[in-house]
Amino acid sequence: MAATRVYIARLTGLAVLGPDGESIGRIRDVVVAVRYDRQEPRVHGLVVELPTRRRIFVPMLRVTTIEPGSVTLNTGNVSLRRFAQRPGELLAMAEIVDSKVRVNDPDLPDLAGVDVFVVDLGIALTRTRDWRVTRVAVRGHRRLGRRRTVHVVDWAQVAGLTPYELDRPGQDVSTLLEQFESLRAADVAHRLRELPAKRRLEVAVALDDERLADVVQELSGDDQLELLGQLDMTRAADVLEAMDPDDAADLLGGLPENEAESLLTLMDPQESEPVRRLLEHSPDTAGGLMTPEPVVLTPSTTVAEALARVRDPDLTPALASMVFVVRPPTATPTGRYLGCVHLQQLLREPPAHLVGGILDTDLAMLRPEMPLAAVTRYFATYNLVCGPVVDEQNHLLGAVSVDDVLDHLLPPDWREDEQLYEGARP
Repeated sequence: MAATRVYIARLTGLAVLGPDGESIGRIRDVVVAVRYDRQEPRVHGLVVELPTRRRIFVPMLRVTTIEPGSVTLNTGNVSLRRFAQRPGELLAMAEIVDSKVRVNDPDLPDLAGVDVFVVDLGIALTRTRDWRVTRVAVRGHRRLGRRRTVHVVDWAQVAGLTPYELDRPGQDVSTLLEQFESLRAADVAHRLRELPAKRRLEVAVALDDERLADVVQELSGDDQLELLGQLDMTRAADVLEAMDPDDAADLLGGLPENEAESLLTLMDPQESEPVRRLLEHSPDTAGGLMTPEPVVLTPSTTVAEALARVRDPDLTPALASMVFVVRPPTATPTGRYLGCVHLQQLLREPPAHLVGGILDTDLAMLRPEMPLAAVTRYFATYNLVCGPVVDEQNHLLGAVSVDDVLDHLLPPDWREDEQLYEGARP
């Protein structure tokens, strides 16, 4: 049976189907027009994410039925133009949910004069075939770990949901963070780009340093600089410390020299030192592309110990594909570089064997001054996903991985090109 009343949070994630049952995409948000008076807002339509990750707008007039598992449209022909908010429109999940409001309901005297937070919006189909926001679900603060009580009230009984009040900074982001919790950093970065600027900053401020660093690394250079510039200097330095040194160096390389130096000074010296070394190299060379933190071992390390090191979940698959063996010290720049051991070789050897006895000493090395084109040919020639960067004194400086090479070969806006994701998602 088709629903005529539904809560927006339950719509989020539902499949959108054409009249023939073919899937078009999934609902990511609902567009409403909030008024300055307390009249019930009209629902303009749905924000639907296509398999290509492009978000489009589908008017509510196209919706014929809303069922527990899907929403069906009266036509399969929808505009593929990227969704853009118009003046007066707000996104229900991204901008209204988590807002601080006051409730004036005679049946709920305990809420009088108390700040509560919006957790959901109820919409209903009217006699004129319009969908309107009629109900608001609110909650108070969680106390002593107890479950928060949710109350549902009429829209007219809620104060604090005008466009002016919703535009004020400091809005809660609990619901958005819950949605992002299970997503990969790259997917969070994509969702973050789709948020209004105010909410984007509020989410960034609420994320912890490690999570925000992972997300920032997945943004385009321009988006990175914009977001970093909105944080206070101390927080920005903390995030840079949590980033991979090569990504931090790329970001700082896009800043004016005095700003970059100010941030480097605020960073912990132990974290800033490898970043400073990377900044000495041109960004389109092996020295500028490399990470100074590959897996580095001594010849006396056992195969079992080496395998334990490459199991580190923080390592990318590319960096985990090869370990580098050197004379002490093992921190880059290391002692004399001896050779490398491929992961497949480690898997074939007895655990008690030493890595010093199974070295690949014939693999060509990258020099820090080698240009991007030469690095690309190196990976193609040797069928590698990771390679050592060694200076003329035979010290290991770091390693270049294929993902860093691809990042520099692709267009600057490749993360925003939905066509790259065509067919990549179910």
